[in-house]
Formats: sequence, structure tokens, C-alpha cells
Amino acid sequence: MKFPFFASFLVFIVWLTYEISKHNKLDAESTRSFWAKEHKANNTRRQPLDDLSYITVPLERLSLQLLPDDEQAAEYKETLRTLSDSQIVNFTGITNTDLKLKYGAPNIDLLSRYDQNYTILARTLNQWAACLHRNGYIREAREVLEFAVSTGTDISGSYKLLCEIYREEKTPEKIKELYPTVETLNSAMKNAIFRILQEAGQ
Repeated sequence: MKFPFFASFLVFIVWLTYEISKHNKLDAESTRSFWAKEHKANNTRRQPLDDLSYITVPLERLSLQLLPDDEQAAEYKETLRTLSDSQIVNFTGITNTDLKLKYGAPNIDLLSRYDQNYTILARTLNQWAACLHRNGYIREAREVLEFAVSTGTDISGSYKLLCEIYREEKTPEKIKELYPTVETLNSAMKNAIFRILQEAGQ
């Protein structure tokens, strides 16, 4: 009875050794590939930025005249006004290496700033919309969130609140209209957002 057990144990050890070796080889190849790509990216010359999809902040659509005495709201509004004079681009899901390969290493600091501006924009729009909604400005909150969605935000809370507003406004059919936008998201949050839409549409 001991021999079959010992033979099975040997087979397991051989298999485990093979799997570890294969995994190490794949890791080594992945590492080599990454550094080769990074080296190429770091040596890519500056390229034109003509094809960037810059985002314009439509202050007139964001109801910034509301809640004039709310200190927290004042911070959101000031941030949005500042961003309206900034260059904003959504690079969600795109690595710095890929940005350098396409636009050149000398542009990476500028592009990172554009992307950071977008991160701040998406977060502030979500906060401002939630603030409006809490204070009973349902339509205004919806307009803010619809703009956020149009920019490709991947903040799940924005979609959840927008779905809630559609149901409050008796227009749940609009939830389905969000699917094409979510389909284009280049984000790890994509599937989670799809689940939010599915649950809200039930």
C-alpha cells in the first residue's frame, strides 16, 4: 500500500517542479519583454499631441450657482472652475509606457498632468452631483452625472447614483442607454459598472 502512495507522491513532485519551472520562465520572459518595451519607450522622441481628445468643462451645465452658502459645495465649484482653464485628457487604462511609445518620453510629464486633471475632474463631478442630490436638486445632479459619463468616468458611484435618479424621475429606460458608453470603458471597473446597470434595470 505504501508503494502506490510513494509513486503518486513522486508524480506530484515532478509535476510541481515542472509547473514552478514553467512559471519562472514565463515570469522571466514577461520581465524581459516589459523592460525591452520600456527601453524603447524611453527612447521615443517627442511626438505631436494633435490627436488628443481634450475635455472641455461646460460650467454653464453644472449648476454652480446653487448652494452658495455650503462650504463643501464651494470647494467642488472652485475645483471645477479651475479645471475649466486646464488641459484635461482621460488616459484611464493606458500605461505610462504606452503613452511614451505613442507620444514620446519628453511628453510624459505633461500627459501625466492632463490625466491627473481628469482624475480630479471625475472625482469632483461625482462629489458635486451627490451634493446636489442630497439637497434635492435631482435634475441638476443628473445633468452633472450625464456629463461625467460622457467623459468616460469609471467611478462606479456616478453610475449608481445616475441609475437611482433615472428611477426617481420615472425614466428607468434610460439606464439601457448607458450600456454603449460602459462598453467603451478601458477600465478594470467595467464589469462592476455593468453589474450596477443590470441590477438597477431589474
